Amino acid sequence: MNNHNPIIALDFATKAEVFQFLQPFNEKLFVKVGMELYFQEGPTIVNALKDQGHDVFLDLKLHDIPNTVKSAMRGLASLGADLVNVHAAGGLHMMESALEGLEAGTLTGQSRPLIIGVTQLTSTSEQQMKEEQQINTTLHDSVLHYASLCKQAGLDGVVCSVLEASDIKNQCGENFLRVTPGIRLHEGQGHDQIRIATPKVARLEGSSYIVVGRAITQSKNPVETYKIVKQQWEANE
Repeated sequence: MNNHNPIIALDFATKAEVFQFLQPFNEKLFVKVGMELYFQEGPTIVNALKDQGHDVFLDLKLHDIPNTVKSAMRGLASLGADLVNVHAAGGLHMMESALEGLEAGTLTGQSRPLIIGVTQLTSTSEQQMKEEQQINTTLHDSVLHYASLCKQAGLDGVVCSVLEASDIKNQCGENFLRVTPGIRLHEGQGHDQIRIATPKVARLEGSSYIVVGRAITQSKNPVETYKIVKQQWEANE
């Protein structure tokens, strides 16, 4: 997977809405299929997007007992998604099992989908983490701990906020992916995200990939907004 374009989060409920949105784009995109879309449309949405030449991040955040996640990943591997994920909070054994399932389910002659672990959601604040998850450390240290656990499990990287990307890069290495959602063109557009950043800041802080949703999908001119995001993301200065 060499497509480092911004990942567009397809936060739609139906396939019809997705392809209506994609119609004006005249290029290969990297798109994210989340739970809302996948649970409505099922595996066929991944097949349809791949048939159009797009790269797909299947964002289902699996979190269950190791054997269940292993079996689920074995099935997902055959869909042709380029990137999948699990919740790092599921633990080392669960993540190792997820990787085993992906490898077992990848069709002969195809590359295994990359797999990353969700550390802490970008909608989570430090106060919320401490009060609701009973994790008595800093949010930053929690994310770095989960990143280390993901690397130990053999995963290809993590989902984190831009705020942790640089330290994860230093701790886990350049090739360990840092996929960062919560990207906005303007710092004030948080919506339900808390730990957010612009494409430029994400690039400077060491993100490997950025995920952009409503800034593009709710734009009056999604194609033009995507070009602006891409330009900021790819800028050399």
